[in-house]
Amino acid sequence: MPELPEVETTRRGVAPHLIGREIARLDVRTRRLRWPVPPALARVLPGQQVQDVSRRAKYLLLHTEPGAVLIHLGMSGSLRVLPERTTAGKHDHVDLVMASGKLLRFNDPRRFGCWLWQPAGHTHDLLSKLGPEPLSDQFDGDFLFRRSRGRSAPVKHFLMDQAIVVGVGNIYAAEALFRAGIRPGRAAGRVSLAGYRALAEAVREILEHAIRRGGTTLRDFLAPDGAPGYFEQELMVYGRAGEACRTCGTLVRLADLGPRQSAFCPACQR
Repeated sequence: MPELPEVETTRRGVAPHLIGREIARLDVRTRRLRWPVPPALARVLPGQQVQDVSRRAKYLLLHTEPGAVLIHLGMSGSLRVLPERTTAGKHDHVDLVMASGKLLRFNDPRRFGCWLWQPAGHTHDLLSKLGPEPLSDQFDGDFLFRRSRGRSAPVKHFLMDQAIVVGVGNIYAAEALFRAGIRPGRAAGRVSLAGYRALAEAVREILEHAIRRGGTTLRDFLAPDGAPGYFEQELMVYGRAGEACRTCGTLVRLADLGPRQSAFCPACQR
């Protein structure tokens, strides 16, 4: 699933082609995505100018005067900016056609993504209960420490809770915990303030670096220009169980955290 760096890479790639441009029409070939594409989108968007393209957690928002299109890439979705007459493929479900002669094409083989509508002055239900952005001033180690008190869940689950902090998915949570020297199975309430300060710094550094590297290509993700992300080449523990730790040489192991496992180094993470 595309995580925050992949979504931010997509935002930065498509924004210059959309901001300040007029929307000509919306072509919906497949309405049944994770949620049905609202018919109102095709009525309200033509003639509107895209005022901004922002990101909230793993959602992209295309802002217009009457409201914003809310886009999620789901498990395998991607967005491409293409010439208007580009032939659509089997999994090309939605085209936002611009008056400039270009279109924003949504491709999603698994159809777990979404195109929804957020009227101006409202916050969509999907966004209303989200925690702070990990790259914002509201997110730091002191915040994590306060929210973690009394929690017995594994710290990795705590870090991936979107009500605590948004956009830190499986890959980057594993990598941040490695950098901070914290085992993923440790109870969230037993991590010290110093540990959370190190973890918050690691989250910020890893996400910023992954954005600069264009995200992580593991299965489906490609940037809007068709280029892969390169952060995968720098992963320290994720996907490396049974291999030698790049730092100390100890074999990377898997911790059983219930619904999923998490790779960690037993020597570097305590």
